[in-house]
Amino acid sequence: MALEEKITRAVQTAQEHLENSKKSITENNENALVSHVWKASAELEYALFLFSILRRSENQSHPWKIDLESKQLEVAPVITSTQELLREAKTSFENGDLLEAHKKTWIARGYLLKVQEFFDKKRK
Repeated sequence: MALEEKITRAVQTAQEHLENSKKSITENNENALVSHVWKASAELEYALFLFSILRRSENQSHPWKIDLESKQLEVAPVITSTQELLREAKTSFENGDLLEAHKKTWIARGYLLKVQEFFDKKRK
């Protein structure tokens, strides 16, 4: 399987986990929600690793910023925003804009890290 196909599959799998996480929110099942967010994050880490291989000859600095406070985070809207970023990343990828796809995936992963941080702080 080519790198492009692996990236596409990882992003699709992350989207599936995010959809399941939204179901967990409506079912008020925090453990399942955390599990799905974790799995989606893992898929995005894998996709970003593949992007780094695919784009290794390019400058790999990431000046992209995540503007979310984990203390006042509302999980459902962040998951929805993450899904939208992944849809945009997929479109950019299909249009051959690897930099934009990489950026959207990187930001989406950052959003999920903030959700994980929120739950980690909540459990302490």
